[in-house]
Amino acid sequence: MLFEKTAILGVGLLGASLALALKKKGISRTVSGSGRTEDNLRTALEKGIIDSYSLDPREAVKGADLVVLATPVGAFLETARTIKDSLDRDSIQTDVGSVKGALVYELESILPRFVGAHPISGGERSGAHNATDGLFDGVRCIITGTSRTEPRALGTIEQLWRALGSNVELMDPDMHDRIYALVSHLPHVLAYCLVNTLDATDSECIRFAGQGFKDTTRIALSSPELWRDVCGLNRKNLLNSIKAFKQELEKVETLIHDNDLGGVEAEFARARSLRKRIDQKD
Repeated sequence: MLFEKTAILGVGLLGASLALALKKKGISRTVSGSGRTEDNLRTALEKGIIDSYSLDPREAVKGADLVVLATPVGAFLETARTIKDSLDRDSIQTDVGSVKGALVYELESILPRFVGAHPISGGERSGAHNATDGLFDGVRCIITGTSRTEPRALGTIEQLWRALGSNVELMDPDMHDRIYALVSHLPHVLAYCLVNTLDATDSECIRFAGQGFKDTTRIALSSPELWRDVCGLNRKNLLNSIKAFKQELEKVETLIHDNDLGGVEAEFARARSLRKRIDQKD
């Protein structure tokens, strides 16, 4: 048993799935939850995902030796300021957010033993009722320690994610945000924009959408609130990624305009070659 009590602040898909995994794998004896919606917390309690809950995060973290921020990332700083004086002296704090960078350094200035973490997992569905205890099995988890990170806390969070079945990788917080602006944040923005392009042109066309459109835009079903926060917190990197995408799109637009179908095929082949690498083992 790694922890006696874990407090999860934000019992949505990631938070609830983490709670289930902690209990199933015997990593935490008890799990408390906190969040904005009592119906969701009550559902989590009734399903045995958490053992107790409070709408007040200060109550939820009392006695917890692990505290996990699992709200939308835009609420992290306010939540951290709210709980900082209610934390147990030896507790460790971490998160499951998809933005790190400056946010990690700000959280470190508020929370005494904070270690940033980002499990590369999730889905477009939200809420405790969609939780699964195997969500983190075999996935990569990026841990973003800094020069200020307490070594014991860092080691404990590494041990936590390995015990959850994840493949741990250490990374600088700023490097994390540059990478995930390209491979995660930009694709979400594009999925939303692709659907909105259809809406702006002829929304009735949605009736004819096939599997390709569904696959490409699945992540547009994700929480707008969550991705609004990501856009704001990783703004600079995301804008750079959007600029790079626009250049690629304009390149293909020019090739199509000039009826250079060989050039179009070459661009598509270049993309296909790189895309194949995702399915290859690291």
